[in-house]
Amino acid sequence: MTTSNAFPQITNRRIATNGIELNIAEQGDPNAPLIVMLHGFPESWFSWRHQFAPLAAAGYHVVAPDMRGYGDSDKPADIGAYNQIEVVNDIKELVAALGYETAIVLGHDWGGPTAWSCALWHPEIFSAVGVLSVPFSPRSPIPPLDAMKAFFAGKFFYQLYFQTPGVAEAEFEKDIRTALRKFYHLASGEMDVNILGEKSEHDDLLTSLIDPERMGPWLSDTDLDFYVNEFTRSGFFGPLNYYRNHNETWGLSADKPTEIHQPALFVAGERDGVIAMAGPALENMPNFVRDLRTNVLIPKIGHWTQQEAPEAVNGYLLNWLAELD
Repeated sequence: MTTSNAFPQITNRRIATNGIELNIAEQGDPNAPLIVMLHGFPESWFSWRHQFAPLAAAGYHVVAPDMRGYGDSDKPADIGAYNQIEVVNDIKELVAALGYETAIVLGHDWGGPTAWSCALWHPEIFSAVGVLSVPFSPRSPIPPLDAMKAFFAGKFFYQLYFQTPGVAEAEFEKDIRTALRKFYHLASGEMDVNILGEKSEHDDLLTSLIDPERMGPWLSDTDLDFYVNEFTRSGFFGPLNYYRNHNETWGLSADKPTEIHQPALFVAGERDGVIAMAGPALENMPNFVRDLRTNVLIPKIGHWTQQEAPEAVNGYLLNWLAELD
């Protein structure tokens, strides 16, 4: 299982949910209120490693799954199995499988849209929602991939590059350590985005990126080893399929609600590229997330919010959780 010697209090097990099995990492009293933490791309439960102990000490049963397609969780072979309806159902049924009627849900990166959707689609189960990096956006008027293709016509955009099965997988899996190091550095607060040149739609993702050779203090060599070992075993097909289901999810969610009314938190890095792209969504978020109690940008950090600034993130989470009662 995907345990880490650096965090011996975090245990792992597999649990059945929504027709598959997910590997979950957990810490805390199994009879305490449940917090479920959802990771993004390309990560694992391990991205939440700094949150387990503080949240467990605050009186919660803290659980972070490897999302479907990742780590020791099941990896459906059908690309369409990675749409957000199915992914949200994984988490909804995980709550029940753990013996709970309700839970607080947290998400980062791809786990962010999943967490927002858990709260939006199943408010009877998810009593509060906290998201890092990705602000809430209501369903777009046109299919998302269509909008991306029009906006980035002739230009490189990583989410469009990810669409053809096998292409991005081959690039990432050729040298997983270097690929992850480049990708993590690209989205971190240490990256100087001013040196990035514009690329054409025919370019690849990684060749032109800077290889820092060593990450900043937020990601040690041992941490990177963990991620490299995970993706060496599991590959990138499942993780990349999340991007290939933008339009599928859009088509399946036409009748869903548009406003979240549970207590909510949003935290991101001021240097996060997602924030740079999603400025209007960040500004409009309070119009759709009606009880947004925490809404902050942390200075000098990038996309990997809870890893780059764990103490700040934990402080915001604990203050927000203390006010829920």
